[in-house]
Amino acid sequence: MDESFTTKRLLTLRKLTRAVADLMRAQLKEHLATLAPLLRPRGVLGEHVASDSKEYVKGADAAFKDLQALYGKVAASRPFSLQPELTSPLDLVSGIPEITPVEYVHAAQSGGDSKTVAVTCPLKWVLSYAGFGPRRLRELLAERTRTTNDLAPALQHFLMLNTVLARQPGLVRILEGLRFTLATGPAAGFGELPMVTIASVITTVRPPDALLIESTEVSGADAFEEIVNLGDLANLRDPFREKLVELARLHGEELPAAPAAS
Repeated sequence: MDESFTTKRLLTLRKLTRAVADLMRAQLKEHLATLAPLLRPRGVLGEHVASDSKEYVKGADAAFKDLQALYGKVAASRPFSLQPELTSPLDLVSGIPEITPVEYVHAAQSGGDSKTVAVTCPLKWVLSYAGFGPRRLRELLAERTRTTNDLAPALQHFLMLNTVLARQPGLVRILEGLRFTLATGPAAGFGELPMVTIASVITTVRPPDALLIESTEVSGADAFEEIVNLGDLANLRDPFREKLVELARLHGEELPAAPAAS
């Protein structure tokens, strides 16, 4: 076991992690509420999204073709096995962004002990439209009595978000300036579905398996929450300030040292 981790220290780090996560999650929700108009599917897909009003959007036809191609690829593959056709206009149930902490399954092993643990990343979230998060999609895939009318809209909302973000590079840069990074990639159990995640620049880490197993034995639950990476807190940088400092240097100026804190 890594000597830097002990059960006592883990308890302290867990409290710190939750405090940091509460702060970052609150900030992210506030940012997303402000940016919500830019995440509207109709703002990119225009009249390919059903509405009582007309709204011409430049590039909407090309965006819808991209969405059709993506849907055709993902829908026909496992575990969805849906008809790949996507027809316009699409019915929009929700265009409000929401976040859900990323979860994954880890097979912990230490000596002769082994345990399957559900791990949560408290500073990394799946970005989706409200009501169509990963948990809802997982529930639909697990339902034997589900219908195409249930699963197809959920998949469409995931892919509409992908299309919106692909057409809004400025939105990605705004979030990066606010210390959050966007990424798109596959997630276990969802086949070829490209899932959008948004993460804080402060990361979290999973402690050694021996401590992980010990912690879950004490709690009585096969679940664990990663802990904040203290190195990220110590090395937190301001990219914008660094660019300004570099510009000053290129023009032959060295900035005076910051005054010492009193």
